[in-house]
Amino acid sequence: MSKEYILRVKCPDRYGIVAKVSSTLNKSNLFILDSAHYGDPENKYFFMRAKLIYSENELDINKFSKFFDKECRSFKMNWSIKEAGYKPNTAIFVSKYGHCLQDLIYRVDSGILPMNISCIISNHKVHEKLANWHKIPFYHVPVNKNNKKQAEKETRKILNELNIDFIILARYMQILSDQMCKDFYGQIINIHHSFLPSFKGAKPYHQAYKKGVKILGATAHYVSSDLDEGPIIDQSVERVDHAKTPKDLELIGRDLESITLARAVKYHIERRVFINNSKTVIFS
Repeated sequence: MSKEYILRVKCPDRYGIVAKVSSTLNKSNLFILDSAHYGDPENKYFFMRAKLIYSENELDINKFSKFFDKECRSFKMNWSIKEAGYKPNTAIFVSKYGHCLQDLIYRVDSGILPMNISCIISNHKVHEKLANWHKIPFYHVPVNKNNKKQAEKETRKILNELNIDFIILARYMQILSDQMCKDFYGQIINIHHSFLPSFKGAKPYHQAYKKGVKILGATAHYVSSDLDEGPIIDQSVERVDHAKTPKDLELIGRDLESITLARAVKYHIERRVFINNSKTVIFS
């Protein structure tokens, strides 16, 4: 049975990239099922994602990689290829609020999100029963101002032992260290509310209610060392009116957070997202 693959290419923009990639794939007996590309006119960089099918049984990745490197060396490409059905080993970090966690588990169980939930890591024990019910390993790693380094050391050990290659912060209310953000850059997605104006700190929906906001929102982004300022992957908004109570706003916000995070996770798993400096390029 033929297998499908996802090829990703990022390189300085110039003439002839698409033609060279296409001819190289043709020589390798790889057929393009669909393809999308974009040349950023501002920073002069080129991005490409192609879904491929191999005309024979199974592609020899090592052999293909050497050939592709040789053929496309002059373009100085940062590229990768993986089986389209690859499921990342995922760690979900969560604190007390479980709406995003439960939504992700449902989508994985339903086959909507193709990933392996290898573990749930939390600074509280609130969701341990949920993890046990779904037979997902649960790790309680308490975090306070005095044990942050030890907690991160314990967390990193778990990630290494389980060969984690994707992390989701599903309303995890702890700040990761700068080094953690750098080491896993492009592999951690966070979700948070986003208001106009913005409200930080405790009870943001109560703050929004007092200010009479008319729009609620949620933002999913890659985590960087700049708090809540990593490259944005997806956003959602919904209009509200004067009749909504703080509880109503919170419930609407939770739905927005769950939907937005799930969509961003899906884009990432399907390898549709490219980090482009402080922004992203996403092929839908």
